[in-house]
Amino acid sequence: MHAYRSHTCGDLNATHAGHDVRLAGWVHRVRDHGGVLFIDLRDHYGITQLICDGDSAAFKALETVRAEWVIRIDGGVKLRDAALVNAKIPTGEIEVYVREVEVLGAADELPVQVFGDQEYPEETRLAYRFLDLRREGLHANMMLRSNVVRSMRNRMWAQGFTEFQTPIITASSPEGARDFLVPSRLHPGKFYALPQAPQQFKQLIMVAGFDRYFQIAPCFRDEDPRADRSPTDFYQLDLEMSFVTQEDVFAAVQPVIQGVFEEFGGGRTVDANWARISYADSLLWYGSDKPDLRNPIKMQVVSDHFRDSGFAIFAKLLENDGTEVRAIPAPKGGSRKFCDRMNAFAQQQGLPGMGYIFWRKAEDGSGTEAAGPLAKNIGPERTEAIRQQLGLGEGDAAFFLGGKPEQFEAVAGRARNEIGRELGLVEENCFKFAWIIDFPMYEKDDEGKIDFSHNPFSMPQGGLEALQGDPLKVLGYQYDLACNGYELISGAIRNHKPEIMFKAFDLAGYPASEVEKRFGGMVKAFRYGAPPHGGCAAGIDRIVMLLADEANIRQVIMFPMNQRAEDLMMGAPSEPTNEQLRELRLRPAPKD
Repeated sequence: MHAYRSHTCGDLNATHAGHDVRLAGWVHRVRDHGGVLFIDLRDHYGITQLICDGDSAAFKALETVRAEWVIRIDGGVKLRDAALVNAKIPTGEIEVYVREVEVLGAADELPVQVFGDQEYPEETRLAYRFLDLRREGLHANMMLRSNVVRSMRNRMWAQGFTEFQTPIITASSPEGARDFLVPSRLHPGKFYALPQAPQQFKQLIMVAGFDRYFQIAPCFRDEDPRADRSPTDFYQLDLEMSFVTQEDVFAAVQPVIQGVFEEFGGGRTVDANWARISYADSLLWYGSDKPDLRNPIKMQVVSDHFRDSGFAIFAKLLENDGTEVRAIPAPKGGSRKFCDRMNAFAQQQGLPGMGYIFWRKAEDGSGTEAAGPLAKNIGPERTEAIRQQLGLGEGDAAFFLGGKPEQFEAVAGRARNEIGRELGLVEENCFKFAWIIDFPMYEKDDEGKIDFSHNPFSMPQGGLEALQGDPLKVLGYQYDLACNGYELISGAIRNHKPEIMFKAFDLAGYPASEVEKRFGGMVKAFRYGAPPHGGCAAGIDRIVMLLADEANIRQVIMFPMNQRAEDLMMGAPSEPTNEQLRELRLRPAPKD
């Protein structure tokens, strides 16, 4: 017999009754029934119930074991009484009578209990992640993640993609986040960077003549943490294709992502009709470039109904260039109590509030009338025009925000989400996808300087000619995939022509000499025959988070950092030794 086990803790069933077996695993739970011990033994594969009484030579030793001790047992498989069968587990028909036990690894008092549903502070869970990972929910998440990655790989190979690996130590590149820098010992004063993405390398793979590339790629970005983002590193399904249009990329990606969600979605509906929404329309309708389409509410511009109206706040505001008023329809939200609650929500988000109108049955029974302070100010003719534009009726409401869109859009988007949730409008148990397209190539930063708004390596729509006019009107062949309010994919058709690349970077304040310095390898390659190419990258952590129905991305990462980008288990970041600093010719700056 094997030194540790003849079967796993998920193997045994009624057909093994009467067999002698050897099992090894962790003590999940101990129940002492007065001279009879029941022990749930757990390993990666499942749980088997052990039983031992005073007639067994193992009884005294087994009395000493505690939760999470690692033991090996020898025993005989017995059928459980019919009334005691546990249909919830595969081994629920049997139990193993223990004749011999060996303690393989004792455990100290546990800082995190594995059995049960106790809640612990996240800092404690991360410091003892190896214990936390033994818990059923987290263990299942890690297995889900592994199976999702396997499925992605299989689907990519099936579509004719080939997997290649790109360097981890490379040069710094402006990808929109801070680099992690690595000092060079052999080249004092110079630094490598950990790649924010394999962007340049995958484009060079296309230039080298490999047609359809993919990789499960680690990416490193020194970012501020969020619930749906790791502050240090993450993994993405990275892909690139030659001789393709935007439509070709969409056609290649949808079967992979949709297939994964169908395979691991747990029976939730996966919408196969992926919407196409321009960036501008997405911000207008949803207040976000990653809309949750499970919520049917669409915002609309209603400025004309308030222009020169009796509502002075909006009327004055609309006299300024670049301002508008938007409405958030709220079907079945037509009560003053609900409207006041949503107004308070807007105030919590930092706005003075939201104006509102709700429609009710007219007191004289003549039909529908508008109510609320706003309705009194603008009069029945305007409120009726608003109602008809928004397609609302008795028992419905609408909320209004005004100003320059960039100042209120994000709050409007959050209000739309809150209204949808409060009114029960959000469709449950489904995944809804949308390609967000036609992103602007450029934006103004806080100082009024023109900069890239998205991927700097994207091809502008209209090519070189488009770059001769107002940069803020230039659209790129850039696209994101949104699902249920999260961005899952970002990509673009690439700028593969040096003359267009130099002009695109020049508009963002990068002279040709800087482009040559930063991207010399890619510029050089493009001078030797570059094919049109494009691709994208899908965030694996975020995909698994959605599939696992988790709100925090750390729940689907094996060994995540905490909110302060610290590894509490391994003690990172740590201070270097003096010897390490001398080798690198570095001297730490004084602490603030």
